[in-house]
Amino acid sequence: MPDVDRERAWLLTVDGAPQSYVDLDDPLHLEFEYVQRLAHVLDCAAEPGSALDVLHLGGGAMTLPRYAAATRAGSRQTVVEFDEGLVELVAEYLPLPEGAGIAVHAADARAWLAAAPARSADVVVADVFGGSRVPAQLTSVEYAREAARVLRPGGLYVANLADGAPFDFLRAQLANFAEAFAELALIAEPAVLRGRRFGNAVLLASDRELPVAPVARLCAGDAFPARVEFGGGLARLLRGAVPVSDADAVASPEPPEGAFSLG
Repeated sequence: MPDVDRERAWLLTVDGAPQSYVDLDDPLHLEFEYVQRLAHVLDCAAEPGSALDVLHLGGGAMTLPRYAAATRAGSRQTVVEFDEGLVELVAEYLPLPEGAGIAVHAADARAWLAAAPARSADVVVADVFGGSRVPAQLTSVEYAREAARVLRPGGLYVANLADGAPFDFLRAQLANFAEAFAELALIAEPAVLRGRRFGNAVLLASDRELPVAPVARLCAGDAFPARVEFGGGLARLLRGAVPVSDADAVASPEPPEGAFSLG
């Protein structure tokens, strides 16, 4: 759907759920709050402007790859999107800039990750939703270990997740990634972290110290400020949670009606 307020901006919905927003004239314009938080993490993943090798699991309309290409010239980006029809639709109506350094593949994210060379990415971004739920194959501890294998030393994993109190799904994800990474953090609006409503939460993981302070400053300056939870606060949320194997993994919970509505 076109945005009536911006001449070449488009909103992509899948099964009624808003998935991507792209302004073809301004790749730095990020409409969705959770995408802004993912972008903040990319901004702090390395020195400003330096090129990165980024693997995107889930592509949608390629909002974040376009942002990274604009802010980190020379980056090599691979996008894996399961929906081949969506890939073709985006290529036809929302084409990527010439020479953006973005390779798009219609493939299964878990299978692609399993086949990817070890230590081949600086950043892995996971934003995979089947409609409004993260598929079960991307919610296990085995998946977390595959992500760790693909990252270079000091690399950063960042994922868009969604949950609400009592956070059974989110706590299991934290337990999975605590098995595979030394450092974790979580970004979400305070109302979501306090369990007052269902919403997005961005998970960060690395084998090095995370850029918590600079990410927190950027998130605090957004129109809808988010908090970065780490250390003791995250440990309290994680307490008692156990990793989930492939055999027991389930998709993220179904959002309550209207949780991600277009208003």
